[in-house]
Amino acid sequence: MTVYFIGAGPGAADLITVRGARTLAACGVCLYAGSLVPAELLAECPADARLVDTANLDLDAIEREFVAAHEAGHDVARLHSGDPSVFSAVAEQMRRLDALGIPYEVVPGVPAFAAAAAALKRELTVPTVGQTVILTRVAQQATPMPEGEDLATLGASGALLVLHLGARYVDRIVAELTPHYGADCPAAVVAYASRENEVVLRGTLGDIADQVKSADVLRTAVIIVGRTLAATHFRDSHLYSVTRPRP
Repeated sequence: MTVYFIGAGPGAADLITVRGARTLAACGVCLYAGSLVPAELLAECPADARLVDTANLDLDAIEREFVAAHEAGHDVARLHSGDPSVFSAVAEQMRRLDALGIPYEVVPGVPAFAAAAAALKRELTVPTVGQTVILTRVAQQATPMPEGEDLATLGASGALLVLHLGARYVDRIVAELTPHYGADCPAAVVAYASRENEVVLRGTLGDIADQVKSADVLRTAVIIVGRTLAATHFRDSHLYSVTRPRP
């Protein structure tokens, strides 16, 4: 028996990986975040699979589901939105499984920031403009940021910032980043990336907050700030350069 943490992708049901879909179809139990994972994906589960929406379960209840499946010898598909490697709360579940001696594997998925970049039709790293992407979030009462990871510190790098879970704090984000990036710095917000109700907002730090409020974007959004968002004058990469030696 194995627990499979599967990245379900950013929202569109067809953005799950082939491996993820095959694993899902082979598991007798599926634990999924009902508020985030598209319901269409559950059609991939076996007809007799046990389906458990974890939206209202605490960690102890989720652990009990793992233990029950382990005792029954049923593989578990643990569906998480996006990719399990960032902002997915899988680390605490893995820690419980390690303590219980229950084996698990991770199947990566398409992360929300990648879907947002696709919606914007932008490469986030551009030669001579920006080669660094920082994935982060803003501090909230429930989950403070570690020391040294505040927006002011990260913004001082000038790197492209991708902020998750921050749409409702857009005013604070703009206020903290503007001294480092300037009010004219390109900024974008993509909500519900890859879904039918996708919202794409493009602007600058000077106007993006007003756009977010006008569009009534509060959740399931990615905020991106950095010069590569609007870069047009940059050197071609060495990868395809005519000066690059080739066999």
